Amino acid sequence: MTSPMYSTSVPVFKQMLGSLQVILQKAQAHAAEKKVEDQVFLQARLTPDMFNLIRQVQIAADFAKGISARLAGVDVPEYQDTEATFEDLQARLAKTLEFINSLNAAQFEGGENREIILRPGTPKEKKLTGNAYLLGYGLPQFFFHVTTTYAILRHHGVELGKRDYMGVY
Repeated sequence: MTSPMYSTSVPVFKQMLGSLQVILQKAQAHAAEKKVEDQVFLQARLTPDMFNLIRQVQIAADFAKGISARLAGVDVPEYQDTEATFEDLQARLAKTLEFINSLNAAQFEGGENREIILRPGTPKEKKLTGNAYLLGYGLPQFFFHVTTTYAILRHHGVELGKRDYMGVY
């Protein structure tokens, strides 16, 4: 039997990160077709107080790798936030998928009861069980940033639909 923490997280991350890869490809193609600089899309945001598209993708990837690592009981890989192009973002998503694919279901056994400590040693420290972390914090955060990436591009004229968002499942 596969760990519920694995089956509730890893396949979801694979599907949605794959979706982001396709969405970004379509955005880059749209920019080229309309003769719009890539940076117009990469720096776009829904509102001035929200992160731009680059940061949304970085955070989505960070949640996917961070959640997976913590639930599997392994170190969270550190990525530098240096992405500046569509190609850079694609590389980050590929690296994240490679990491997630390196984990196996057995590593997630007992993950629902594993203590997850967010922001350790700070006034904002929060301790959660793996189950609460995944379902009440991690997945909602992940989906927020994936959805915001989709919304930014859709808002800026990239022809995307629900099938693009959902990806291959």
